[in-house]
Amino acid sequence: MTFAANIVIGLVALLHVYFLVLEMFLWTKPAGLKAFGQKLEQAQATKVLAANQGLYNGFLAAGLLWGLLLGAPGNHIKIFFLACVVVAGVFGAITASRKILYIQALPAAIGLALVWLMPA
Repeated sequence: MTFAANIVIGLVALLHVYFLVLEMFLWTKPAGLKAFGQKLEQAQATKVLAANQGLYNGFLAAGLLWGLLLGAPGNHIKIFFLACVVVAGVFGAITASRKILYIQALPAAIGLALVWLMPA
């Protein structure tokens, strides 16, 4: 179960690195516009907010990677950051798009369940 949990946590971390890149560097580029279904004018008006959001996604990724690097002693760190991702995903699903629930919150919830199932 540990291997599966770590794989899922690694994937969630990589997903948040991808969000960081999209939001901080590609927000007004074709890839960012397509990913978020925006027009260039709207993206330009929200570029600073998106960059800030991307930075927070980077912090989530860093926390998950930190927990992975610590191995079993980092389980409490993994749990904390996975819970943060779940909360952010649920909030995003409520306030922005239901799709966020499946893209962000669900993988983190699976990782959280797998960490809880790991032997102590």
